[in-house]
Amino acid sequence: MAKGHRPRRGSRAYYPRKRARSIVARIRRWPKVNRVVPLGFAGYKVGMVHVVGVEMNKNSPFYGQERVYPATVVEVPPLRVVGVRVYASGFYGLKAIGELWAPKLPEDLKRAFTAPKKENYFEEQRKKIEEVRDKVQEVRLIVATQPRITGLGKKKPEVFEIAVGGSPSEALDFALSRLGKEIDVGEVFKEGDYVDVIAVSKGKGFQGVVKRFGVMEMPRWHKHRKGHRRIGSVGPQGPAIMFYTPFPGQTGFHQRTEYNKRILKIGDASSENINPPGGWPHYGLIRTKYILVEGSIPGAIKRLVKLRMPIRLHKPVEPPKVVYISTQPWPQASG
Repeated sequence: MAKGHRPRRGSRAYYPRKRARSIVARIRRWPKVNRVVPLGFAGYKVGMVHVVGVEMNKNSPFYGQERVYPATVVEVPPLRVVGVRVYASGFYGLKAIGELWAPKLPEDLKRAFTAPKKENYFEEQRKKIEEVRDKVQEVRLIVATQPRITGLGKKKPEVFEIAVGGSPSEALDFALSRLGKEIDVGEVFKEGDYVDVIAVSKGKGFQGVVKRFGVMEMPRWHKHRKGHRRIGSVGPQGPAIMFYTPFPGQTGFHQRTEYNKRILKIGDASSENINPPGGWPHYGLIRTKYILVEGSIPGAIKRLVKLRMPIRLHKPVEPPKVVYISTQPWPQASG
């Protein structure tokens, strides 16, 4: 008799499946870009819509025709550069060798951390950075979000780093010139670009193996008196060891990265009617710039979403000519 085979019950991808360290996702790798430009941006997830656009990809069988695209709306207010941090090569990787904070920081930044108050701090730190310029291998901007100007109803900003492309010397000059100023999404991305979306997915709490790993539900009859939404055996009798087995546990609230998501449109809510009547459910009104990302992205509404230049090379494709944007939100996809 032939032996039956089936896929493993419970994927080991992204293991261990435990809660993310922070609700703000971390970017561990940055792409190599020759241009002097910030390599990422961030915004707040608003919801999903459908977009009607003319297909501009000549390789598509729908070239020149109208198509419907599912899209996610992300509000992207300008980021304020509040500091610069430089790194050098160390024994265990990059090592921070200097940082410089802007002389005038926003008042809301006090809600996130305490800034240095030492006299002549700016001049001293800038002099130290100039002294180690030859050792610098990577330059990163310390940026802060501005949720107060959005429709979130939130005041405390998120503070994180964004790497700068180009040679270290040129990147350092760029970073110092933008210290204390704002960066707009149009300086980093344009319509048709592909981006990597990094965010913390929706939390679903403690769940069983059927929902957590997709284990098959057993028939509901008397032979399964110990339960039908559970695993059968955790290991064989011989050898008497326990192999990998799916178990109940934390589901969701994991950091996830989705690669090569296309930007369909970059717009401004002050000049375009993107808000539905009464505002977006669970979000409010979009008050600043926004982008439309094709497809769904991880995370709950209002959660910070980080956008990074694609680390896997992808040939840019001309975006569709947007004809219509539905202001009726779609039911939210699980992220």
